[in-house]
Amino acid sequence: MRAPGEPAVYGYGDANADFHVIGADAETHGGTETGVPFTDSLAGERLQSVLHAVGFAAEPYSDAPELTNCYLSYLRISPGDPDDLERYIDAELRALNAHILLPIGDEALEYVLAEFTTQARSVPADSTRLHASEIRGRGFLVIPVREPTEWVSGDEAALADRLEAILDSDYRQTKGVATRIG
Repeated sequence: MRAPGEPAVYGYGDANADFHVIGADAETHGGTETGVPFTDSLAGERLQSVLHAVGFAAEPYSDAPELTNCYLSYLRISPGDPDDLERYIDAELRALNAHILLPIGDEALEYVLAEFTTQARSVPADSTRLHASEIRGRGFLVIPVREPTEWVSGDEAALADRLEAILDSDYRQTKGVATRIG
């Protein structure tokens, strides 16, 4: 539970991003000191390394990463506060309208499967087993990511390879958004 007066950790990055990384909270994935998701933590160092390798982050690691085509956020903006779970993440997801969702860990994967796919009952929320795979959602492509603090040999490369393959494809067509002019 966060201490009274401790700042919340809101989403961060490119507001026009096609790739949206979703973690649990700052207590789990870092950012309590910086106010930026996936910083000041091992999870942040490992994840940012991949983001840099595929061209989303200007540096391999920073407490204020310069991001292109990537947005970072949490299910809970305040560690240990379940009341703000859906309020902010849903607003961010709608505002960003990203094509690719990258839930980090089982909790974020469970949320994304339930809210943004029709596969919550048929696909287990097992980020270890599903790491760097592709799951088609309702207008989204979901790429589950194993908890970065639990990565083993090959996990970082598998995620980078998957993201590079998506970037090399016409991934924007995965988003089933119809617009009406008139």
